[in-house]
Amino acid sequence: MLIIGIAGGTGSGKTTVVRKIIAELPPGEVAVISQDSYYKDSSHIPPEERQNINFDEPAAFDWPLLVEHLNQLQNGHSIEMPTYSYLTCTRQAETVHIEPRDVVIVEGILALCDERLRSMLDVKVFVDADADDRLIRLIARDCVERGRTPQMVLDRYAKVLKPMHKLHIEPSKEFADLIVPQGGHNTVAMRLLTDYIESRLGKG
Repeated sequence: MLIIGIAGGTGSGKTTVVRKIIAELPPGEVAVISQDSYYKDSSHIPPEERQNINFDEPAAFDWPLLVEHLNQLQNGHSIEMPTYSYLTCTRQAETVHIEPRDVVIVEGILALCDERLRSMLDVKVFVDADADDRLIRLIARDCVERGRTPQMVLDRYAKVLKPMHKLHIEPSKEFADLIVPQGGHNTVAMRLLTDYIESRLGKG
């Protein structure tokens, strides 16, 4: 099993990179673990206070559960990945069944920040993108998927996302084996990455 961590700022293009990797490998060979699924449950916090939760710092995540699930996959056991609702800021009753695969991708803004998780990664990737490009994608996504207005997104970006990016996400770039500018649209970097994965799997 090859475990790949894909980190980068919100809206940097991580999802596109994941899709390109999956498209290059045989069907059913890749399992994707979304770090977003491992946010701590906030159902104990009054609903009116949940919009103040900082989702962009390491303390927001249930790292022990994420590491435990990766260990289970490494040992050949399936897992039930939690699901999280951004609308209610709570962990949902539904889970996603994931079987062990030859390639397991852990994707999330802070995928390279935790030392325990980092030690389990065979390949560490940081997806880099211009701050303005990330903000444009963020506005488009949060207004459609998370019920926020453009002004709400801008306020949150200035108050939380931008400082947290500088404090936690950007510094994690130093742990990356490969930095991918322009995300999945960087064809050279994507070819290097997929060629390496195939060679590690004995298919190169």
